[in-house]
Amino acid sequence: MQEKGCKYGTHRVLHPEGVLPQAALKIHNDMHIYNNEILINVQALNVDSASFTQISKEQGGDPEKIGQRIMDIVKERGKLQNPVTGSGGMLIGTVEKIGDQLKGTIDLKEGDKIATLVSLSLTPLYIEEITAVQKDIDRVEIKGKAILFESGIYAKLPEDMNENLALAALDVAGAPAQVAKLVRPGDSVLILGATGKSGMMCAYEAVKRVGPTGNVVASDLFEESLEALKEHGFCHEAFAADATKPVEVLHKALAANGGKEYDVAINVVNVNNTEMSTILPVRNEGVVYFFSMATSFTKAALGAEGVGKDVTMIVGNGYTKGHAAITLAELRESEALREIFEKRYM
Repeated sequence: MQEKGCKYGTHRVLHPEGVLPQAALKIHNDMHIYNNEILINVQALNVDSASFTQISKEQGGDPEKIGQRIMDIVKERGKLQNPVTGSGGMLIGTVEKIGDQLKGTIDLKEGDKIATLVSLSLTPLYIEEITAVQKDIDRVEIKGKAILFESGIYAKLPEDMNENLALAALDVAGAPAQVAKLVRPGDSVLILGATGKSGMMCAYEAVKRVGPTGNVVASDLFEESLEALKEHGFCHEAFAADATKPVEVLHKALAANGGKEYDVAINVVNVNNTEMSTILPVRNEGVVYFFSMATSFTKAALGAEGVGKDVTMIVGNGYTKGHAAITLAELRESEALREIFEKRYM
């Protein structure tokens, strides 16, 4: 008879005691499931962009070394949680077994293909073998298994699109869904890191939400990367700037918004030290949304205080109600967005 575990997975925490799996330094990754867990046969890991970038730089961009570093982290922690960034990613796989208590209470059956929408930084994971490292899309293909807790969220892969396409979008589902909640008609919106996966989806959603009286401004490091966004109408204005240089970003951002400060700024940059570039261009009582896992709460909080900015700062929660549906709907609505994702991420 299967034992029942804590719905949040605390029964798998090994060290330190008393914390949730995400905060744990080590969790038990034995693949014998409790009666309120789901066993997944894992096909691929979509590693968080900040995490993959850090590991790649650390290992000199060598795919074999990147794979070995990921193996080492999982062996040490029982999960894929980058010790530098603290972030993980998500996975795609097939439901192998459902705990007795969950059978009939969830919309899953054994054999269903799913993407987990909770972080790999809390997911018990066992890697038997890494079969491929795809550096250009932050993906690692593996032979392995994982556990989804009772509280874990997931999305069944849609039948009307390629599973790799769906995974690429679901990997960042929290970002465009939060934009849908935060952005109002007539708003001016600044998006830093706008040419990546989450950036493009945020830009598309923002343009839709601001309507004809709003202004969506996209920024990234290279001008040529922004051309596709402007060409397809995913932004109204765009400028190239280094997001680690806040004064440069401020001047260019204001120029792109008629000299006015912004109502909302979205940060989806995957490098450190971009907090003030996000805060400075926003008006008092505006909203700053940090989706990037490279964000430092300390730098953001003390930085805003230091420049006298009374802004609402939101930490990017990878989950918000309806986020999977909103994100997949974007790919169905926009042929241009879907084509870009198909070229880049499949």
